[in-house]
Amino acid sequence: MPQTKATKKFEKNRLKDVLKKRKDVAKIKQKKQMDTKRKEKRARDNVPADGVDGDDAKKPKSNGVNGVNDEAFGEMSMDQFFQGGFEVPEIKKKRSTKPKTGKRKRTPVGEDGSEDPDVDMAEAVAGAEESDSESGSGDDTEAHKDQLAALADKDPEFYKYLKENDAELLDFAEDADLDEIDALSASEDEGASRKKQKSEKKSKKHEEEVTSNEVSKDLIKKWKLSMAENNSLRAMREVVLAFRAAAHLNDEAGKTYKYTISDPDVYHEVLVTALQLVPQVLQHHLPVKESASGKIRVSTESKKFKTLTPLLKSHTVSLHHLLENLSDASTLGMTLDSLLSLLPYILSFKKVVREVTKIVSSVWADSSNTEVTRLSAFLVLRRLVVISDPGIREAVLKQTYQGLIKGARNTTVHNIQGINLMKNTASELWGLDANIGYTTGFGFIRQLAIHLRQSITKQSKDSYKAVYNWQYIHSLDFWSRVVSAHCESLREAEAGKESPLRPLIYPVVQVTLGAMRLIPTAQYFPLRFQLIRSLLRISSATATYIPVAPALIEVLNSNEMKKQPKPSTLKALDFNTTIRATKAYLRTRVYQDGIGDQVAELLSEFFVLWSKSIAFPELALPVIVMLKRWVKVMTKKSSGNRNSKINSLIALLVQKLEANSKWIEEKRTKVEFAPNDRAGVDAFLKDVDWEKSPLGAYVSGQRKTREQKAKMEDVARKTDDRKRRQAEKEEAEANAEKFSDAVSDDEEEDEEEEVDGSSDEDDEDDE
Repeated sequence: MPQTKATKKFEKNRLKDVLKKRKDVAKIKQKKQMDTKRKEKRARDNVPADGVDGDDAKKPKSNGVNGVNDEAFGEMSMDQFFQGGFEVPEIKKKRSTKPKTGKRKRTPVGEDGSEDPDVDMAEAVAGAEESDSESGSGDDTEAHKDQLAALADKDPEFYKYLKENDAELLDFAEDADLDEIDALSASEDEGASRKKQKSEKKSKKHEEEVTSNEVSKDLIKKWKLSMAENNSLRAMREVVLAFRAAAHLNDEAGKTYKYTISDPDVYHEVLVTALQLVPQVLQHHLPVKESASGKIRVSTESKKFKTLTPLLKSHTVSLHHLLENLSDASTLGMTLDSLLSLLPYILSFKKVVREVTKIVSSVWADSSNTEVTRLSAFLVLRRLVVISDPGIREAVLKQTYQGLIKGARNTTVHNIQGINLMKNTASELWGLDANIGYTTGFGFIRQLAIHLRQSITKQSKDSYKAVYNWQYIHSLDFWSRVVSAHCESLREAEAGKESPLRPLIYPVVQVTLGAMRLIPTAQYFPLRFQLIRSLLRISSATATYIPVAPALIEVLNSNEMKKQPKPSTLKALDFNTTIRATKAYLRTRVYQDGIGDQVAELLSEFFVLWSKSIAFPELALPVIVMLKRWVKVMTKKSSGNRNSKINSLIALLVQKLEANSKWIEEKRTKVEFAPNDRAGVDAFLKDVDWEKSPLGAYVSGQRKTREQKAKMEDVARKTDDRKRRQAEKEEAEANAEKFSDAVSDDEEEDEEEEVDGSSDEDDEDDE
């Protein structure tokens, strides 16, 4: 049934007062009952003893002391005298003309001693309000909360209606808690009573000036000045309330706030003032002390912190809502910087922290944001991990990993740098608390292993898609970065102990090798190359030998590389942003050349890791033999494939491997330690740079060439993108111009028709 206008008006303007009056009336009734019981008890105590008053005689007039007849007084015994009681005459006091503030008005009493039933209810409620003001606002708040809880039980329909149509009434408790800040702020200058009186006068004057809820430039200027110069908590509270209205400015109608904002300039000033000055005021009243290890200490048990708790929660929720709806890079950065300063104060609010972590991780993982904005979001996550307890740390790490997986769903040449930024920054978080990093990392790697096992055991057609996708590949690459960054052999040597994350190396390598060989077809050779790069990163940082050469030799021996390629005009495949080649690329020369380049590059990168090892000749010998055999077969006239480019690359690689083997053998002839001397083996050629080895010099030159090529391609891509955007802009302008011309033509035709029509009407009138 729709509500009437009168009902809505009553709920908006008078419902709060009615509820409060009911509460006050209940208190008045309770006091009346207590007074009545007290009078009944007093009347029972004043009952005269038996025989004092005669039944057949009238009570004589009182002309003696205490209203007792002299004759009766003379006839009474001593026991009867003391049992009779006294009637003390009341002394009428003159009513004072000055009102007494802070005391309850007495209820008028009738001639018979009972309360006057004709007393105005408004006076009774006013008296109750004056008496309740002495007990503070805390009792009112608790009582109001109890009433709301009882209302939810007794009349759930009415409570639901209030929640949907007048949520501010249910949020009264929060606003009442915020009112305590006025008392806290008023006690800041207790030493100077005159200043306190002046500030009270100013605040009263300010309240009189603010007749409407519209925030003006002068008002926000006053708040800003008060917060900047005096660190006023009262001004901070008003700014927080205005900021809450600004954060929910674009929300749907239904919930009202204390302030309203309609001017864009005022909106900007409110945001800037709240984001910059609220942390400053909090730091003044609740200073944060941080130790060298990163632990912080805030006096959360102080009265001031408990009073500011509702304000902190409200402001943090507003920041959370603002981050969900912001798109401007500068405003996002300012909001994240302000949130970074507020983190020490909200650590005790576990639920709020989890929600903040979720939205910050989504900002960090959003590829549409700028690099500076994403780094600011990462600093918030890193700060949380540093200063929080283990429970929050684990939640932050899990939320960060989920954000990484969501942000790496699609990989293109445009967002690959952003994905690498996410992987590099997130890998740093796992080293801040290595023990928690190990437990969370092991759980996620186990999930990857389970997906791989299900893909192997299931016989369905699309079971492999759970593994062969960008999210899975980026996950494995991310864990390779984690163990490479925190299990580095040089870092562990300096620390004198192994990292707690080192046990993760084995499961990461095993899952990566299994995913690499899941589908060994030529279509997924790009995916294999992606995973081999991850393994090479682990091997380089942790000095762990991982056999990747057999997987590369398997690619050379595939049918894709043995058969004669067919000519094609396709663009060269970008192996950095591809895990699956389309069928159009198969058996083409451009695809075969790309595979040959990748195999030669990865083989050289693998062997250069062990170019200074004393066992390099024995390590390289089997690969040298297989590569020579492959080159010999491919260069035969009877062979199906005579790709001279790939054959020359592999032949050059064989030469460098043989040269490096001879160099190591020459160095080995000069050693004096036995093979079982582990210290001597580890110290072999330790002082020689890897670039001075024959293979190292070759790999260094190849890297520089690839870097220059990548830079040229990047410049060309940016130029193409610029031209494409310029062409789209010109096309849009041309279309807009055509549309405007068409509209103007239509308007002219309409005007001509109107003119023709009016002339026809004039002719008819003339006729």
